[in-house]
Amino acid sequence: MQGVSDPDSIWSAEQTAAASADFAELHAAHGGVLWVAFDPAQARCGLFFYRDGVVRELTPPGFSVRSRVYEYGGGACCATEQGVAFVNERDQQAYRIDIGLDGGAHGAPYLITDQPHCRYGDLSFVPAWQALLAVEESHETGAVVHRLVRIGLTGHRQVLIEGADFYAAPVADPSGQRLAWIEWDRPYQPWLATRLCLRESGERTRVLAGQGSYQALQQPRFDPQGRLWVLSDRAGWWQPWCVDGEAQPQGAPYDHAPAPWQLGGRTYLPLENDELLLTRLEQGIGVLVGCAMRTNPLASVVIGAHSAPYEPRLAEDFTRFRSLAADSEYFYCIAAAPDRLPAVLAIRRSDGALRILAGGEQPLPERQLSRPEALSCRVGQGEHCHGFFYAPIDGPERPPLVIFLHGGPTSACYPVFDPRIAFWTLRSFAVLDLNYRGSSGYGRDYRLRLAGQWGELEVEDIRATIDALAADGRIDPQRVFVRGGSAGGFSALRALDELPQLRGGASLYGVSDPLALRRVTHKFEADYLDWLIGDPQQDAERYQDRTPLLQADRIRVPVIFFQGALDAVVVPSQTESMVEALRQRGLLVEYHLFAEERHGFRQATNLAEALRAEHAFYQRLS
Repeated sequence: MQGVSDPDSIWSAEQTAAASADFAELHAAHGGVLWVAFDPAQARCGLFFYRDGVVRELTPPGFSVRSRVYEYGGGACCATEQGVAFVNERDQQAYRIDIGLDGGAHGAPYLITDQPHCRYGDLSFVPAWQALLAVEESHETGAVVHRLVRIGLTGHRQVLIEGADFYAAPVADPSGQRLAWIEWDRPYQPWLATRLCLRESGERTRVLAGQGSYQALQQPRFDPQGRLWVLSDRAGWWQPWCVDGEAQPQGAPYDHAPAPWQLGGRTYLPLENDELLLTRLEQGIGVLVGCAMRTNPLASVVIGAHSAPYEPRLAEDFTRFRSLAADSEYFYCIAAAPDRLPAVLAIRRSDGALRILAGGEQPLPERQLSRPEALSCRVGQGEHCHGFFYAPIDGPERPPLVIFLHGGPTSACYPVFDPRIAFWTLRSFAVLDLNYRGSSGYGRDYRLRLAGQWGELEVEDIRATIDALAADGRIDPQRVFVRGGSAGGFSALRALDELPQLRGGASLYGVSDPLALRRVTHKFEADYLDWLIGDPQQDAERYQDRTPLLQADRIRVPVIFFQGALDAVVVPSQTESMVEALRQRGLLVEYHLFAEERHGFRQATNLAEALRAEHAFYQRLS
C-alpha cells in the first residue's frame, strides 16, 4: 500500500503516543492559572502553575494528581487561599501545597485526609469555611458509600450530606450559607435523571429540580449576584437555567456540556454584569461564546445561532473547549483544534485577543494534515447519525477505511487533532470517527436512543456510513476495519458479528461478555447494562444474541485484541475467552497483553507498541 514515502520519519508510533499528552482541571487563582498536565512518558499527571510568563510544576516526584471516585475521577484539584489542594493518585488522599512568592511550591505536600479506605474528588474551596468541599467515596465496609464532606486544611473532616447513592458538583455560595449539589440514585446514571438540591443554613434539604421528573441536571453554579444556575436538559438540550428567577434556558438550542462521566466539569460560567461564558456543541463542533443573560420573561426563550450581537464567538480556530475559568482580565480554558495539540488559552476579555499559555503545538505541516469533514448519514426512520471523516494524505483513489468507535457508549468524538488519526491518514487509510446514535452532544433524544438498543443501533449506523462513503467513491468497501476500546470494543465486535463486508477489526480492552461485566462492574455503572440492553432474566434472549463471546461463530474475519493485565473492569479472562473462541474456529487472531496497564492504556511505550501492532495487522489484510 502506497502513501507518504516514509510515514515513520514524519509521524511514528512513538510520536503518536507522546502526543497523547493533555491538560485538565484549570483554575484561575493567585494572579495566574493552575492546571493538571498528563505526561504519557511517565504515565503521570502533574500540577502546574503559570504566572508572569513562567510555568512551574508544583507536584514533586512520586505524586500524580488524579481522582478515582466513580472510577473515572475528575475534580482532582482546586485553588485555596494559600495555594492548591489536590488528590494524589496513589493513595486517593487529599493534600495541600502552598505557593511561594516565586510561584513555586512552598514546602512539601501536606496530607489533609487520613482515610485510607476513602477516595476524594470534585474538590472546591469555600473561603467562608476555610475548608474544602468534596465528594467522598468510602470502601470501608465492602459496600461503596458516597457522601459530601467538609475537610479543613489541617485535616478535620465533617460529613455534610449522605443518603443518596451518588453525589456530584457540590458548590457553596460566597457566604458559605447556601450549599447546592447534584444527586441521583440507582438505577439511573447522571446523564439520565438527577436532582438539584439545596441546603441553606439552619434549614432542611430542598429538591429544586428533578424530583419526580425525567431530566438530567449538572454543574450548579452561584453567579456574582448569588443566584443559582444549573445545566438542565428538560428542553431537550443541556442549557443553563437560572433557578433563582425566571426559569428559561439560556443560549441557543445545543448541548452546553458532554455527558458527565467525570466530576469537575466547567463548561459554562455565570459572570458579572448579567453575562455568561458558554461552550456548546453545534453538530458536534465546539464553540465558545459570551452572551447576555435573558432575564426578561417576555423575551424569546431561545437565542438564535446567528445572533452575533448577543453572542460574540471567541477563539474561533478551536473546536472543543473545557474547564472554563475567568479573572478580571482574561477568560481561560483548555481548548483543542483540528491542527494542533491541546492548549491552555488565555483570552483577553476586552478584545478577544488570544494567548497560548501551554501546549498548542502544531505537530504536522498543513500538507500532511487531514482535516475533519462533518458527516451526517440518514439511518432508520428519518434519523441521522453523525461523525467526522478524515481522508488519507496520499494513496489510492478508494482507500481502506478504519472506523473509530468511542467508549462510554454515551461519550463522543470531537473534530480535533487526534494523533492516532494522523497516524492512519499518513499511511493511506481513511478514518471515520463515528458519533453513532446514543452519543452525547446532539441533544437528549439522540443521547437516549441507545436505551435497550446497544449492540444493534450503532451497528446499523456503521453499515449506513460504510454504504454512504462507498457510494460516494471515497473508500474501498472491501477494505473496511473497525476498532474501539471498552464499550467501543463491544460495538466493534458486534459489528464484526453482523457485517460481513468488514475486513477485520480491533478490540482494545473491549467488552465481549456483557453479563460477565455486569457481575463485576463498579457501583457507578452497576445498572447501566440493564438500560443499554435489558434485564438479564426478562431479556435473556437479547443478551444471548448480543454477546460477542456467545456469537463468536458469526465472526469470519481476523481480529486483534489488546488487554491490560491489571484491568478490573474488563478482566483479562474475558478477553482471553473471546480470543480462544475465535482461534478454535481457525481465524487469524492476535492477542497483546500489557502487564502494567489497567482499563485504558496510559504508558507511552505500550501505546506505541499497540499502534504498531494494529497497523501491521491491517497491512497483512489489505
